[in-house]
Order: sequence, then C-alpha cells, then structure tokens
Amino acid sequence: MSSSKTWLKRIGIALLFLVALAAAALFAGDQLATKKMHRTVELQVQPVAYKDDAAAIERGRYLFASRGCVDCHGAKGNGNMFLDDGKGMRIAGPNISPGPGSVVKDYQPVDWVRSLRHGVNPQGRPLMIMPSEDYNRFTDEDLAALVAYIRHLPPAEGGGPVIDLPLPVRAMYGFGLIHDAAARIDHTKPPEKPVPDAVTVQHGAYVANMCIGCHGASLAGGKVPGGPPDWPAAANLTPGEGTAMVRYPDAASFAAMFRSGRRPDGQEIKVMPFGSLREMNDTDVRALHLYLKTLAPQPHG
Repeated sequence: MSSSKTWLKRIGIALLFLVALAAAALFAGDQLATKKMHRTVELQVQPVAYKDDAAAIERGRYLFASRGCVDCHGAKGNGNMFLDDGKGMRIAGPNISPGPGSVVKDYQPVDWVRSLRHGVNPQGRPLMIMPSEDYNRFTDEDLAALVAYIRHLPPAEGGGPVIDLPLPVRAMYGFGLIHDAAARIDHTKPPEKPVPDAVTVQHGAYVANMCIGCHGASLAGGKVPGGPPDWPAAANLTPGEGTAMVRYPDAASFAAMFRSGRRPDGQEIKVMPFGSLREMNDTDVRALHLYLKTLAPQPHG
C-alpha cells in the first residue's frame, strides 16, 4: 500500500511538473510572439505612382473582387470579420475605404507597396494577417490599378483590424512554427513583368501567385499557414496520382469548381475563398488550369 501511494505521489509530481513546463513554454512563446509582432522589417521599397484613369480603376475593381480582397475587407472595403471559430480566434480585416476609421487614409504611394507586396505597415512593422505573399508578384500596373480602385471606393465607416489569437497559436508564432507574410516573402525579388492576358502558361503562372499563401510556394498544399487547427490541409495542385488536379482533367471542370465551390461529385470544398474565386474571368481560370498542368508532380505538403 505504501509503495502504491509513493508511485501515485511521484506520478502527481510528474504531472505537475509537465503542467508547469507547458505553462512556462506558453508564456515564453507569448513573449516571443509580442516581440516578433513589433519587430522592424528593413526594406528598400520603390513607390508606384498613383493612377486615376477609368481603365485602371476598372482593372482594380476586378482584382479587388477576384483576388481575395473582398473576403477580408468586405465589398465596401470597410472591414470584415472573416474568421471567428468560437474558440478565441477572431480575425477581421480593417477599413481600407476612404471613410471614417480608415487605416490607409494617410498612405503615400510607397506605403501601398510596403503593405501589398511586403506585408509591412508604414512604420516597418509586419502586418500580421495580410496575405502579401499572394500579391508580392503583382506587376506595377496591377498594383497601381488595385490602389486606384481602393482610393476611389465610396467612403464607408469602419475600424482597424481584429487579431485575437489563442495563447497556443501565439506561442506557435513566437517559436517560429507559424510565420507572418513578411517572414515568408523574398523581399529582394523585383516585380513581375507584364504578360498579355491570354490562355497561356505564362499568364497562368502569373495568376497562380494568388494561390501561394495557402498552397505553398511549390503549390503542393499542406497545412494552411496560420489557419485554425481544424482547417483541412490545402490541396496539392501539382499533377499526379492522388492530387486534386486528377479531378479536373480539363479547363471546363476546373472552371465549374471555381463557380460552384464544389468538386465534380458535388462535395462542397471547405475554406477556399469562393466568394472571390467565382469572380475570376474565364481567361484567368483557364490560364491557371493550363499552368498547373505543366508543374512537376510533388508529394503533398
């Protein structure tokens, strides 16, 4: 009996030690996360001149609608709560319209480049949720067009970003298991050179830049960086047996998925931003499909 009590006591002490160790790790990770969020990212950034012509604004309208901006900032640009998992993770994009509470009201041309291409605010701090890896390869023309549309949005009232992360998520970020966009981007790369909008591999490669944030630089999928633990892994978009692309042998089936948000068997696809993807024009969707079919097969993740 005495021996049994001794073992129970030892187990209890071990459990208390493990709990204390876990608490210390969470505390340390949270402190590291705060430090990382407030770091300064040194950049050499060239401004892109503003445009105000009708063609640029219309191109910007299309990019805003089809490249995910609506999902985070809302159709009016005044912010949108796009993630609330009921477990403490709440993320909302801020107001980027010209209205009250806008976070971009004092932006200069160079600040738009910092934010869109590099995921860094005018003070040099990382923008935690901004998926700039998807926009880093924008041509100067497309960046100027998107900015033109945003600057010409009707003023709408809104507020700043909401970034409520549970302590375990903050600790993972602090320890480097999750990275912000500014840490994932190669800031030395020059902007893409324009290619004609056409159903070509070259244009498809340009469109595919919008997929990098979730599907990875090689587009082989895997865990969505920074996503909630219960999110499914991003699909493998490279060709080959067992990948998502097996379901889409032709551009028509691929386009149907973009429009419906469902696989060919009718199953709903989770997490993908179909509110934006269904706004993509036929040229972009078909060019993207053509490009994905040319990739070298990669293992998932």
